[in-house]
Amino acid sequence: MDNSSKKDTKEGKYSPTDNQDNHGDHGDHSGEHEDHSSHHAQMAADFRRRFWISLIITVPVLLLSPMIQQFLGIREAVRFSGDSYILLAAATIVFIYGGYPFLKGLFDELKSKSPGMMTLIGLAIMVSYGYSALVVFGLEGRLFLWELATLVDVMLLGHWIEMKSVMGASRALEELSKMMPDSARRITESGETEEVSVDELQSGDKILVKPGDKVPADGKIYEGESSVDESMVTGESQPVPKKSGDEVIGGSINSDGSIKIEVEKSGDESFLSQTIKIVKEAQESKSRSQGLADRAALWLTIIALTAGTITLIVWLTWAGRDFSFALTRSVTVMVITCPHALGLAIPLVVAVSTAIGAGSGLLIRNRTAFEFARKINAIIFDKTGTLTKGEFGVAATVIIDKDIKNNELLKIAASVEYESEHPIAKGIVEATGDRYEVKDFSSIPGKGAEGEVNKSNVKVVSPNYLRENKIDIPDSEKLQQEYDKGRTIVYVLIDDQLKGAIAMEDIIRDESKEAVSELKKMNIKPVMLTGDNDKVARWVAENIGIEDYFAEVLPKDKASKIKEVKQNGYKVAMVGDGVNDAPALAEADLGVAIGAGTDVAAETADVILVKSNPKDVISIIKLADKTHKKMLQNLGWATGYNAFAIPLAAGVLYSYGILLSPAMGAILMSLSTVIVAINAKFLSLE
Repeated sequence: MDNSSKKDTKEGKYSPTDNQDNHGDHGDHSGEHEDHSSHHAQMAADFRRRFWISLIITVPVLLLSPMIQQFLGIREAVRFSGDSYILLAAATIVFIYGGYPFLKGLFDELKSKSPGMMTLIGLAIMVSYGYSALVVFGLEGRLFLWELATLVDVMLLGHWIEMKSVMGASRALEELSKMMPDSARRITESGETEEVSVDELQSGDKILVKPGDKVPADGKIYEGESSVDESMVTGESQPVPKKSGDEVIGGSINSDGSIKIEVEKSGDESFLSQTIKIVKEAQESKSRSQGLADRAALWLTIIALTAGTITLIVWLTWAGRDFSFALTRSVTVMVITCPHALGLAIPLVVAVSTAIGAGSGLLIRNRTAFEFARKINAIIFDKTGTLTKGEFGVAATVIIDKDIKNNELLKIAASVEYESEHPIAKGIVEATGDRYEVKDFSSIPGKGAEGEVNKSNVKVVSPNYLRENKIDIPDSEKLQQEYDKGRTIVYVLIDDQLKGAIAMEDIIRDESKEAVSELKKMNIKPVMLTGDNDKVARWVAENIGIEDYFAEVLPKDKASKIKEVKQNGYKVAMVGDGVNDAPALAEADLGVAIGAGTDVAAETADVILVKSNPKDVISIIKLADKTHKKMLQNLGWATGYNAFAIPLAAGVLYSYGILLSPAMGAILMSLSTVIVAINAKFLSLE
């Protein structure tokens, strides 16, 4: 993997602002996008309702089942004429109402040619119900209605637990749409402004964007000057100075000056709409993968059909038994192949794993992707807000006029910047607890800020301001070193005399270096991905210990970088926090969002790191590995008895007088269920 984007880098630019509030967010743009989280909540409620109703109806099914009556010794006491029809009626309700999700799932899985858990359950209850109905109406054989009812109950319970534990559906598309304001100030031919819906904007329309407003559409500035905060959209760690002729992106925030924009792209052509499209495509691609339980269920379905068919043929041909006996053995085999414990084997582990993760600050949202985490061998980190804090701090001061000292330079600059809301201004203020009184503060749109300090005019400005005002920057080896490190430089002028410079940098998280070091020990390749210039990227990568990085990557290209790494044979996790990371998070095998980032990133991710600690990525991988092992153990317990039960149910030892009785089959199923429940509780992150 080559260090990419070795382009000529530009000077760091800075423009303090006096207003960066998020007003201008005129509403919720959820529109056409479905609230998937609500959908999953409804599904959980539906499984809960079906479970309780089916469980209540299962009581008479059990009391009227001959095998249960014999087991309890109440057969003669509770038998009455027509009881088998009432039994069938009660079981029919459970079959249709309780079994509906599995019957529908069976047909959906077969239609998509991806049979899994629903196919296995649906097959088992259809065979149980169909055969038992024939027995009630005269076919010689035994009833499987209590097995049907309890199987439906257990499976509904398992799916309810799973839905409660992991609301895995993403609301990313809805959150992305919220980035856009609902309305815009359109400029009429007479020069007046009218408030219109963003949906009404067309290419060529002219709009006014005031300080603090969100930009309602992609376009080009034709009048005005300002700084625009694009960090949530592009990942750039500092507001970008904008003037006439510059392009702006819908969803970014105008900071300190009013600007007029000519709309170039709106609707489906806009940056955010294209981002939504990329996220949707990546999510649909990822959703095709099957979890461990579905793969196990597929094999059990094949075993059930194969063993059942072989049993029927052998008893009819080789053993010469009548059809009724052969069919009973065949049905018994197919029913017993779907163990009750399988319905709880995975959901219980998921529930325990989710609880452990939440207690450690890891919110698991996508079970299938989380299961895959143990295979990850490359982790791509976004830089801003992930490896760094996304907050500027003072890295160094450079004295140009020797009449002023470092501390005094910083104190004077902090005095002016105290009135500003710009992130770089905040970094300067936080670097010193000392400041002077300021009078007549004002911002210089797109360039910096100024005010009166100790009866002198003080300006804290960007290099652009110096160039435009033809103020020479003296040659300085130290200043050049700061530029070479990719740091952002602001200059301090006192009465229009250049006194010094302050070098700012995005603060690297303390945990980033530790995380990278630990990943290397685990033979997992760390990679950095950023929209920042190559100088900044190289400096951060070297300080953290990352050899491979992608710099100057446009937001629309981040997902393609993930694909590129995957095509090199890596199983990739992406860790990010911004809107610009959403497509990459969705494209990765495992998307991990830093909790302090945007809602969009969190809703697109498979796992959220609540503590915003890069080291927690290691905890995800370890927990995923332990969870997978526990799932395998439970599947072993849930299906292992089949190796013993299926041959006996088929009648392999019938000539020796050994045939698995329904009662013994029930005991084995119950024991298997208890074992998987207890085993799941032993999962831990330690």
